[in-house]
Amino acid sequence: MTPTADCPGHPTPAKARRRLPAAERERQIVEAAAQFFAEHGLGGQTRELAKELGITHSAIFRYFPTKEALLDRVYEHVYVKRWNPAWTGLVCDRSQPLSSRIVRFYAEYTEQIFDFVWVRIFVFSGLKGYDIAPRYLATIRERVIHPICAEVRADLGLPDPETIPLTEREIEAAWAMHGKVFYLAIRKFVYGWPIPHNLSQTISDDVTSFLEGSRFIFLESVSSAEFRKNKQY
Repeated sequence: MTPTADCPGHPTPAKARRRLPAAERERQIVEAAAQFFAEHGLGGQTRELAKELGITHSAIFRYFPTKEALLDRVYEHVYVKRWNPAWTGLVCDRSQPLSSRIVRFYAEYTEQIFDFVWVRIFVFSGLKGYDIAPRYLATIRERVIHPICAEVRADLGLPDPETIPLTEREIEAAWAMHGKVFYLAIRKFVYGWPIPHNLSQTISDDVTSFLEGSRFIFLESVSSAEFRKNKQY
């Protein structure tokens, strides 16, 4: 009788590893890498990642010749794909009250970034000196912080940034609001500490505090900038 896997004393033949299409294997590696680096930090070794995936170390490097190339794809997967290009238009839509626009932006934004992988890779990249955090912060500066500052000026009837460039104080006021919202994600996914159950109310309060508290900053900063500009002539 021919031995079978069911017969005692005969080992079960190993299953042949399923060969995935290249695009699917690449996607699998990127998704696994995002989870792996979020858990172990960006110092995690790709050799260990390969073990978790059940593939050879060399298989990873067939798709990504360096660890940096893999991290670039993780950045695209975790950060770029979650960015909604319509957000800048939302902030600048003057048919709606400014406070409503900013609250709605942060409500939609937090739905995307309040995520274990997103937050922890962002923090680890800053600690390890990888360029993920700086690249993303540059996007925030250009597509969120500067537009919000421009809209606050318009709301206060102040000159636009093309006439009087944004001042450091204005920009820092907007960063403070943004940082306060992001800190909630840090608190949850880095410190493991509770955050408010009513997140929408907290965001609304933060926006209100920014708009009311920064009014004097914008008025005084622009006035000083105008004075310096006029003095030059």
